[in-house]
Amino acid sequence: MELLEQIKNAGIVGCGGAGFPTHVKLNCEVEYLIINAAECEPLLRTDRYLMLNAAQEVITTIEKVAKMTKAKKVCIALKETYHDEIASLKEVIEKSGSIVELFLLKNFYPAGDEQIMVLEVTGRTVPPSGIPLDVGAVVSNVATMYSIYEASCDVVFTEKYLTVTGAVQNPIIVKAPLGTSLAQCIEAAGGVTVENYHILIGGPLMGKVYPKEELEQHFVTKTTSGVVIVPDEAHLVKMRETPLRHIQKRAKGSCIQCQTCTQMCPRYLSGHPLSPHKIMRKMAYVNDVTTILNDPDVQEVMTCSECGVCEAYACPMGLAPRQVNIYIKNELRKSGFKYEKDTETTFRYRQDREYRRIPSHRIAARLGVEQYYDYTIRERRTLTPDKVTISLQQHIGAPAEPVVAVGDYVKQGSLIGEIPPKALGARVHASIAGKVTKIENGFVTIEK
Repeated sequence: MELLEQIKNAGIVGCGGAGFPTHVKLNCEVEYLIINAAECEPLLRTDRYLMLNAAQEVITTIEKVAKMTKAKKVCIALKETYHDEIASLKEVIEKSGSIVELFLLKNFYPAGDEQIMVLEVTGRTVPPSGIPLDVGAVVSNVATMYSIYEASCDVVFTEKYLTVTGAVQNPIIVKAPLGTSLAQCIEAAGGVTVENYHILIGGPLMGKVYPKEELEQHFVTKTTSGVVIVPDEAHLVKMRETPLRHIQKRAKGSCIQCQTCTQMCPRYLSGHPLSPHKIMRKMAYVNDVTTILNDPDVQEVMTCSECGVCEAYACPMGLAPRQVNIYIKNELRKSGFKYEKDTETTFRYRQDREYRRIPSHRIAARLGVEQYYDYTIRERRTLTPDKVTISLQQHIGAPAEPVVAVGDYVKQGSLIGEIPPKALGARVHASIAGKVTKIENGFVTIEK
């Protein structure tokens, strides 16, 4: 069986981001194969754990993927501060005579953003609304490579490595079956150390924040990179909980048009025409946002990566350009607008980009999570839940269609969700052996 077919059968999706089906993403020929090992968000340590403990498997798999994609240049891009991880990878590369090279990045945010990484490695700017393939590259992360390694050994994607950190007794890496309750992951880390907290799923910049009362509603998925317990008083919680109507009112009344949000925007600095300050300015003069949806400056909002630099670091007035961008994006989608990718222009990064990189530590401090920044995780715990609640949509594209019924008994690895005909999607498999007890609202529940 060819590797691409093994990837599809295993149900692998991008483990570090939105979850694009990997069998589709890697069905290409490229000049550059770039393995993202920078873990874009502060606080997360999952990829670092895998580089230390599964370097041989990762390197072997990268070589197979490089052969499949006919890549001429192959590298792992990781931060120069990852000293132990660099040593671990170098040892395997040197012993095996591997073609894989290491590309060392400065420790800045968002170094792990796919488009920023392509620019760092190749010097080429991915066009607005484009993908790395537009400039001859494809990017996949370390955890995805490890999942491909398992697929090459006929092991389907049923377990996820993730970081559990923040206000917990013992920050750890958890290996959990898909559908495991996040409450069990937190319990494995010794439980929380504060009374009032929010749950951050993902990293502090781009992750989703939920009140502790909603903890039982969330489960491990293929894209869950981490779970961070954040005290209620942390700035990022207050920032995320500000109602949209207040954000809009403050945008109209407090924006001083200093342009710092634009000057620090990673997309703008990479050469894109996105200018957040112009969008904030135009918001200030209207009561109904639909009246400015035809404005070309406003439409550039569709190229925003939602990295959060503008609101978490750049704005001196404490405004939230990202939240404004997200709101306008949704309104544009409702109106049926589709951003047309410019394939004629060669976009080039702005020269001052090198001097506007934001140190990861400083942005963590601005968000109020600095106390959780400097730590090392070496411990891993494997969870064995008696019950899992597995989503049929853990990926970009159409949800998987259930191929089991309530009352069926399944083995670990049994197919429970299939890709709809002619649709973009990914297969879903049972992460534990047991009985299917519920299929409801896009979730399949299995109990031992």
